[in-house]
Amino acid sequence: MRLTRRRFLSGAAAVLYGGGGLWHSSAAAQVATPASISPVEVNARPIASFDPRDATHVRYGSLEFRSGLVLTSSFKGFGGLSALRLDKKGEQFISLSDKGDWFTGRLVYSGKNLKGLADVKSAPMLGGDGKRIASRGLFDTESLAFDGSHAYVGIERVNQILRFDFGKGGIGSRGEPIAVPPELSKLPFNKGIESLVFVPKGQPLAGTLIAISERGLDLSGNTLGFLIGGPSPGQFSVVRTKDYDISDAMLLTSGDLLILERKFSIMKGVGIRIRRIPLASVNPEALIDGPTIFEVDLSYEIDNMEGIDAHVTEDGDTVLTMISDDNFSMIQRTLLLQFTLVDP
Repeated sequence: MRLTRRRFLSGAAAVLYGGGGLWHSSAAAQVATPASISPVEVNARPIASFDPRDATHVRYGSLEFRSGLVLTSSFKGFGGLSALRLDKKGEQFISLSDKGDWFTGRLVYSGKNLKGLADVKSAPMLGGDGKRIASRGLFDTESLAFDGSHAYVGIERVNQILRFDFGKGGIGSRGEPIAVPPELSKLPFNKGIESLVFVPKGQPLAGTLIAISERGLDLSGNTLGFLIGGPSPGQFSVVRTKDYDISDAMLLTSGDLLILERKFSIMKGVGIRIRRIPLASVNPEALIDGPTIFEVDLSYEIDNMEGIDAHVTEDGDTVLTMISDDNFSMIQRTLLLQFTLVDP
């Protein structure tokens, strides 16, 4: 039997498994020290069809496939992209790798379809002392949220959250740890903080930083989440089913929370799922759940999807953008996928 990428991923899943858009482009990274910023050339190959067997198949639950890219680069640090945030136009982006590096740039479109990436730059994430956080073992940077020009970064293995003032340094700014609940610091090694969402004004829980673990579980086997700051700090749980683990989350303008999940299981296969949950249901001690709006397996053009964000086009379409973490593996890919949310 020929060893294809899909067969390898399915058979070796357990080994391979490494385990909203409030940002404004005016806070971009170019104010960092020139010596610390590296230009990155990224090659992009279009994904002709999300379903390799049927190019006419574009509807998947509440999502409709728009376009996608396979991204590659000779830049040594490119890969492992574990979070994604876009500006309001869905053009400028900022991402981070799980090795403690920033990536910024611009999405290039041809009509409604993704065409490539431009003006991509990278810089190491810095701590309060101005040194690379990775040099002190603070890597596994997995999650990202913005409150205006302030960025919050979750570091999974040590379960810390750093706050960066992009207004004063962009990706050259220095991160300082914020206070987190004691229970958060007890999350399991390599299964800790995986997603961050900052709740803006006008929404329930405005001013709250929502932190959700990958597979930190409560006594009932559900996934732990934390409300940090805001009007009602506390702990909640997300119903866990079908061996899915949470990899990212974001907030729609409608006030619904989208939770991106993935599973890598030898017995149950590889899959990606998105659930939609009303933000109003997220409260201390709550057990939250919501309908699945998207679920596919490895027979489609997916990989280890770890980042999600949304923007609204001039035509009024709500577009979801997802990015994958290739774990710096030769048999995995960095994918950038876009879908229209049919029921926004």
